Amino acid sequence: MDTLVNMCDGFLFTGGQDISPSLYSEDKSSLCGEVCEERDTMEKILFAKVLENDKSALGICRGIQFFNAYLGGTIYQDLIAETKTKVFHKQKPPYGKPSHIVNLVKGSPLQNLLKTDNLPVNSYHHQGVKKLADNLKPMAYATDNLVESVYMPGKKFVWAVQWHPEFSYTTDKYSRMIFRAFVDSCL
Repeated sequence: MDTLVNMCDGFLFTGGQDISPSLYSEDKSSLCGEVCEERDTMEKILFAKVLENDKSALGICRGIQFFNAYLGGTIYQDLIAETKTKVFHKQKPPYGKPSHIVNLVKGSPLQNLLKTDNLPVNSYHHQGVKKLADNLKPMAYATDNLVESVYMPGKKFVWAVQWHPEFSYTTDKYSRMIFRAFVDSCL
């Protein structure tokens, strides 16, 4: 793992299976989806090395949930069942179109980068940040107050978003700006 971390300047933690609730000290409910213990284990080892070496990291969807759970936060195993939210967090294709708005935290790195207060985003998840880890700070919230983006102060670049900029980067300048900020942090 040290060789991999030394070889790369940045790491993208992508979407995928649900985070195992064991990572945030909860039992798995019937509403939790498929988990991959091997992936959780690999990402725990990798993320520890990324933080230790102050490498750049961008989390997308599962990535924000993983960062939060790894750092001591918790996850809603199923947003609709646990929160009764009315925000449409699990859209159908095409995934590149926005399905709801997020409000950016004034003065956050994301708001400073994008120079906007509100952002239309796509959304394809049934889980989300429940209790935010102490060493993460919010950068955006959905209108139902779900944390939609975070960063880790004191690190070169540890950002995460709940939405999927990889589905909208060809048509959305804000998605491209997020990826550009990540790539630039790796230089």
